[in-house]
Amino acid sequence: MSSEFRRLPSVDRLLADRRIKRLSQTCSHTLLVDLVRKQLEDARRAIKAGGPCPAIDEIVAAVSAQLNFLESPSLHPVVNATGVILHTNLGRALLSQEAISAMDAVASGYCNLEYDLNSGRRGSRQVHVEPILCQLTGAEAALVVNNNAAGVLLALTALAKRKEVIVSRGQAVEIGGSFRIPDVMRQSGAKLIEVGTTNCTYITDYEEALSPRTAALMRVHASNFRQIGFIHEASLEELIDLGKCRSVPVFDDLGSGCFLDTAAFGLDPEPMVPQSVSAGAALTLFSGDKLVGGPQAGIIVGRPEYVAKLRRHPLARAVRIDKIRLAGMVATLIHYLKGEALTKIPVWRMISTPITEIDRRAHLWAQALGSRAKVIDGETMVGGGSLPGGTLPTKLVTIGGQSKSPGRAQSLAQKLRLQKVPVIGRINEDILLLDPRTVLPEEDKIVLGALRGLAAGLK
Repeated sequence: MSSEFRRLPSVDRLLADRRIKRLSQTCSHTLLVDLVRKQLEDARRAIKAGGPCPAIDEIVAAVSAQLNFLESPSLHPVVNATGVILHTNLGRALLSQEAISAMDAVASGYCNLEYDLNSGRRGSRQVHVEPILCQLTGAEAALVVNNNAAGVLLALTALAKRKEVIVSRGQAVEIGGSFRIPDVMRQSGAKLIEVGTTNCTYITDYEEALSPRTAALMRVHASNFRQIGFIHEASLEELIDLGKCRSVPVFDDLGSGCFLDTAAFGLDPEPMVPQSVSAGAALTLFSGDKLVGGPQAGIIVGRPEYVAKLRRHPLARAVRIDKIRLAGMVATLIHYLKGEALTKIPVWRMISTPITEIDRRAHLWAQALGSRAKVIDGETMVGGGSLPGGTLPTKLVTIGGQSKSPGRAQSLAQKLRLQKVPVIGRINEDILLLDPRTVLPEEDKIVLGALRGLAAGLK
């Protein structure tokens, strides 16, 4: 083993190698020395474990590969043909061109983020978005932070720390990725008081749990699951009536949040923000990057006295929204003001696309693959913690259903994922499925190119 250690080249010898010298033309000397040392350390560990000393060619190749990995961004665009509109793993809501332009404008130079152009003094970043949110929701005040979980944390920390918040046991949910609402609430320092049972909670359960230490009643929308059968939940209106009677505010966590009526598109009704405000919720909290269709953000609207306390709390600075996402959020909300959400915001473009148009595009995709593909009826999920169980009719392009080779669909899916612009589908029973509803029409050229390339490789 000692002889293997002695065969290891020195750092200087590797740095003198012409291939390593070539790498130095595109990166700093410090980085290159660090990568060489790390590869030598890996080699020492391998020898200590009983392996042979790697050849210099292997070490040089490993250094080159690691440098290429570090210098090549791993985050890049993909085409979402999975049939899930708000796909969390693929970045949730696509943004409108106007939102992208607004974000680019403030990213490429200075902006008046917290600068009052009239007075020449420091201002608030919230002035750019608060009037629009108040107009859209009917609320008297608004605040935007970096995501909805941060909004909930801020609200409970500022208004309920070391006090009690009453929540239905059926609403103490996990919303994905082991992220649990009760855990967020406990982090705020508030004491969670669960009432009722998993399937049934009545207004009397809340009433009996009220105490002098109660800071708020809270409704949490079950964003990603649905209960059926023998169930009951106290309505928001009942909670607000109880809150008024006992001088306790009601916080309404809508999760996804929505400004348009989902029932108009054949989907289950999703709680709408203006309804929560008009019902009398002290604070209504929701996401900006789900059914609203903007960049990641947490939006809080409600009564001025409560919003003001959130604004003044030290945590507000830690969770504030940055200038780029704020610009995108403002541009997205303006689409609603102008009544153009269905034609401008990608989420709503996808939801509202007629099935006849989906069918036309699906057959166009299938033609690119010839006899290997066919078009079938299917369903698109909204996803992203919105409308659990709710689907839209669609047309799916299927590939690989007649193959007798196990894993054929996996292989085809991988080939599409390895395109210059990856195309992501889904697999069901060894059949690759591609859904045009979750792909914008302007992306069809990318999909058709990928499918033609796939077809050529199958000949």
